[in-house]
Amino acid sequence: MKSIVATLFILIAAGCASVAPPATGPRRTIDIAAEQWVRLALEIDTHEEGYVDAYFGPGEWRENARANPRSIAQLQIAADHIAELLRSVADLDTDEQSRARARTMLASIASARFRLDTVGGARASFLDEAERLFALRPALRGIETYEPALARIETLVPGEGPLSARVEVFRQRHAIPADRLRAVMDRAIAECRNRTRAHFDLPNDENFRMEFVTGQSWSAYNWYQGGNQSLIQVNTDLPVTIDRALGLACHEGYPGHHVQGLYNERLYRERGWVEYSVAPLYNPSSPMNEGAGNYGVELAFPRDERLAFERDVLFSIAGLDPSTAADFAALQLALSELAGVRLTVAAMYLDGDIDRERAIAMIERYQLTSRARAEQSVAFIEHYRSYVVNYVSGEDLIRAYVERAGADPAIRWRAFERIMQEPTLPEDLLP
Repeated sequence: MKSIVATLFILIAAGCASVAPPATGPRRTIDIAAEQWVRLALEIDTHEEGYVDAYFGPGEWRENARANPRSIAQLQIAADHIAELLRSVADLDTDEQSRARARTMLASIASARFRLDTVGGARASFLDEAERLFALRPALRGIETYEPALARIETLVPGEGPLSARVEVFRQRHAIPADRLRAVMDRAIAECRNRTRAHFDLPNDENFRMEFVTGQSWSAYNWYQGGNQSLIQVNTDLPVTIDRALGLACHEGYPGHHVQGLYNERLYRERGWVEYSVAPLYNPSSPMNEGAGNYGVELAFPRDERLAFERDVLFSIAGLDPSTAADFAALQLALSELAGVRLTVAAMYLDGDIDRERAIAMIERYQLTSRARAEQSVAFIEHYRSYVVNYVSGEDLIRAYVERAGADPAIRWRAFERIMQEPTLPEDLLP
């Protein structure tokens, strides 16, 4: 292995901007590597817009990245050299936190290195792509294994015609009227915030702004702005059903993406861990981020509490009949058994085993959605590719980890919080 000083000189030769002076010890080396990782991510974003999902570090770093971006080939070389720096920390540093930071950044660099390859046109199978980007290889089920779940749902929505059409009719009866959507979402987010604040120490000035948008392949998005602020966008291309209110509020807000942004900023500003100032979309942190966003609603609203809050509060604000709340909740629970369909279809489609029309038809049939919702789902797969694993496999990972901690709700909240407080990779959450 090259010495740390020699590696720094290689970094300079490779064209890394504003490299710090040679390190005097491993502790300093981790911070040099962290800065170079952040700058690398910002430059990748100039080649693939949207690669960086959030950034709240020094403004001049982003300005420099945009003004003087290196080529893909130069960035690949730089990534390899940063990885060498990080390996020196992982191998030699006696500080456990520095080794943990180095290990998680090494995974981020490996993911970024592969992403640079794909920006240049490289392709891998669905499973290999997911593993190389997110450090998580999902388990795929054969599409036929979902037939028993469909049979159970048949008993919940009896009638004539295709099951997907019957489910969609039932779903639309629980759509939030457009003129009541903001009031419902405001109340849902407020309750998610209250329940999260009961367990987490959130900044007094934290807040978010909510917008309704159209023309997106996603249902909602949190844009963490820095300074303890977020922009939450909700897509209204398709009607938002009452179950989605708490789902989106927890996932995008509390204890989901907004809270994740708050904790990242705290690690950056209070501990000086500069790597947390940037959040790449394609990263080994993604399974934890999306998985925790999905699981957050179960954490904040155990099943009976969720039903009670939706029935007694949200149904009224939405102008819906609360007497149907229990039946609708039972249907949503049954439909959750079909979540893995999304991965199976995405793998088949992206690997070229089925065409677009077949992918739409399979999602419509096996996830029991309208054609419009199935088309939106396939559009998401086309745009974000294997990113879909983070919602399904990530949620399974987070649920298993948190619930292994114990049945006490307070213990589960602490386990959930620990993921955001420490350098963590998906493999760290396995038994």
